[in-house]
Amino acid sequence: MRSSLLSLSPASSSPPAASPADLARTAAPRASSLRFFWNQAKMASRQEPWTKLAHSKKQPGWVAYNPRTMRPQPLGDDTKHMKILSYNVNGVRNVVRSGQFSALAQRENFDVLCLQETHLKEGDVKDFKNLIAGYDYSYWSCSVARLDYSGTGVISRVKPISVQYGIGTAEHDQEGRVITLEFDNFYLVNAYVPNSGRGLKRLLYRVDDWDPCFSEFVEKLESFKPVIVAGDLNCACQDMDIHNPPMKTDDAGFTEEERQSFEINFTMRGFVDTFRKQHPNAVGYTFWGENQRSNNKGWRLDYFLTSGSIIDRVHDSYILPDVTNSDHSPIGLVLKV
Repeated sequence: MRSSLLSLSPASSSPPAASPADLARTAAPRASSLRFFWNQAKMASRQEPWTKLAHSKKQPGWVAYNPRTMRPQPLGDDTKHMKILSYNVNGVRNVVRSGQFSALAQRENFDVLCLQETHLKEGDVKDFKNLIAGYDYSYWSCSVARLDYSGTGVISRVKPISVQYGIGTAEHDQEGRVITLEFDNFYLVNAYVPNSGRGLKRLLYRVDDWDPCFSEFVEKLESFKPVIVAGDLNCACQDMDIHNPPMKTDDAGFTEEERQSFEINFTMRGFVDTFRKQHPNAVGYTFWGENQRSNNKGWRLDYFLTSGSIIDRVHDSYILPDVTNSDHSPIGLVLKV
């Protein structure tokens, strides 16, 4: 037995040195695999640009938001819940012509869809009452101060208890910016907050007048029921919510005044940014300027804010960056009710 074992000893000695040809043959499959991997990554980045972490001041631990991998498992039918979408459509006619509403409803199976920047006149509303089969309740608020401008809409398959247009202040209710629906367990406020505009011409109106009045309106609602604020709030709150913060501090939506106003009128009043709560380290955008979507140089301007009392009922807060008919993407909220 011993001699038999000893006879195997040459197998345990060092193998002969590989020839250059052998090394080349071994390396070739490895290089091919690496090329395949990087080509696949590049292709995915082109097809799904939101998976690229595009930020000029990346911090350790930050990751690009990817809804394919970061959303929780859907709730089962045994858990009662509502799914709400919010979408700045930048003109509802274009989205209707694309047929996207029905496709989005079929894919996402939402209960309520909040729209901003509908660009409708009051006389147009009758043509948009039945956009999606099975969604029998729709409500529209149009700008009367400037036609084909601003405007909001809500499409629902759940009948609300009540509906309110505006915030009850004539000065702020001329541009069709707010619709509030009351449901059993909460108020849903669909809002399109004024943009401070080129040259920040409306900055003072926005931070000194609109924001405080809107916040007080929401706070009054909250004295009766929890509140969900959905919509384009036209503010990138944190540095991670915009791709190049040092270069944007003088741009509408990222001025110090707007960010402070958001903090004072929402965060300090107990409202929770549901996406940031769920994804504290995810860089996800909801708006892209012209030709910026392909390289994911965007802003996060669209939100679901909830009263602190119901934040634990939020199952999912997400972005749908693959929906591309507008310069914004839809956002979603799944709430246990």
